[in-house]
Amino acid sequence: MSFAASVLTLYPEMFPGALGLSLAGRALEAGTWSLDAIQIRDFAADKHRTVDDTPAGGGAGMVMRADVLARAIDHASPAGDVRPRLLMSPRGKPLTQARVRELAAGPGAVILCGRFEGVDQRVIDARGLEEVSIGDFILSGGEPAALVLLDAVVRLLPGVMGNAVSGEEESFENGLLEHPHYTRPQEFEGREIPEVLISGNHKKIAAWRREQSERLTQERRPDLLGAQPLRK
Repeated sequence: MSFAASVLTLYPEMFPGALGLSLAGRALEAGTWSLDAIQIRDFAADKHRTVDDTPAGGGAGMVMRADVLARAIDHASPAGDVRPRLLMSPRGKPLTQARVRELAAGPGAVILCGRFEGVDQRVIDARGLEEVSIGDFILSGGEPAALVLLDAVVRLLPGVMGNAVSGEEESFENGLLEHPHYTRPQEFEGREIPEVLISGNHKKIAAWRREQSERLTQERRPDLLGAQPLRK
């Protein structure tokens, strides 16, 4: 069974976007995963295809209507659909590699891309939407965030990456940032490849890479070390 993604958006033309290229694009063409971009406006009830209204209590901007979104969600995810329902939102739980792996192991996802000031809380509660954030910053809409999430998931699907080990040695997979990489030429503008990497001693190479990962994590993301203590 392939991974099936349904994206609810006001801009379906943004998909597949970059996901139609490279590894994800080849996997999409091969049927390893599928993508259905659904226009939310198709579920509006008026001739103007209105999807938003002014916020209750006043304030700037507009809010996406619960009734329109509920119809769109029910169309994309009818009764019996076990796929998680996600809402890309800056107030959501931060997306982690662990959550990405959980999603990649499942049947797919229904992803709602918010716009304007936000989404009526009632549809979030009524349809059990899991709010997901890709970082502490604001985008103009949820579409770029959905593309990021799907890229992270699709590359982990069986057969997408040529070498599965590549995905096991990357940043966040073992609680640390990834070690530095080098390749030919051996000398570049006076900078040499570290000697240990061309020694042929795989035990020393593994130890060096681990030390480098720990050093970089300590310098750049010490918050990650709570779950992955440095070795003495």
